[in-house]
Amino acid sequence: MNIQDMLKKEFIIENLKSKTKKEVLVELSDAFSHGDTGIDRDAVIEVLLEREKLGSTGIGDGIAIPHGKLAGLEKLIISFGRSVTGVDFDSLDGKPVHIFFLLLAPENSAGQHLKALARISRMLKDVSFRESLVKAETSEDAYNLIVEKDGTYI
Repeated sequence: MNIQDMLKKEFIIENLKSKTKKEVLVELSDAFSHGDTGIDRDAVIEVLLEREKLGSTGIGDGIAIPHGKLAGLEKLIISFGRSVTGVDFDSLDGKPVHIFFLLLAPENSAGQHLKALARISRMLKDVSFRESLVKAETSEDAYNLIVEKDGTYI
């Protein structure tokens, strides 16, 4: 399972404009409209907000990995966003979030879903990788950093 199989360049937002948790979820979901996903944005937002009610996906260290399962989705998809100023995402450490990976999985893909979450989490444990993502100048730079880092786990 490679992140680059789920993350397309057009699913990357190098400078999120959002100021709230819900706005971030909407903006990251809108990124999927640039691809041929055929997903219903409103359904995605509903799934993500329901997941956030269980506990924040802001895991600390400036990172959030909002995720959910969506009926009718054929394969796992990921969008990435970076907020230069940071967003209050109710993170476990109370700090603003700068790095967001949004993961959507088909409704019946528990194992695949968990593997992707674990892979992203593992990548983000690397402090220098996180710093590089925050400093990436373009969406292409961010994409290349993610693909390069993901390639180290093969």
